[in-house]
Amino acid sequence: MTRRINVKERAEAQSTRMSSEQQAAIRMVANDLHRLNQSVMRAVDAGVSVEIIRSARHHGGTKSWGDLLVPIIIAGNAEEPVAEESLAEG
Repeated sequence: MTRRINVKERAEAQSTRMSSEQQAAIRMVANDLHRLNQSVMRAVDAGVSVEIIRSARHHGGTKSWGDLLVPIIIAGNAEEPVAEESLAEG
């Protein structure tokens, strides 16, 4: 049985193959993502529903790409969205 590598170990292994500029960019993404998650939790606690979806994909030209995101905001007591698979069945 193969031992599964956890996320932290995998990230550390990948970071050794990155340049210092790439490592700095990844740290910035991680920090911004942490702040985004905190902001989403604050909005939800204030009674707003928040869904983050991919709006586009940015291609860097060197086989690198990244997803660009936008929030879908629903104020008030909104119900949770129904999965698309459920809609197709009914």
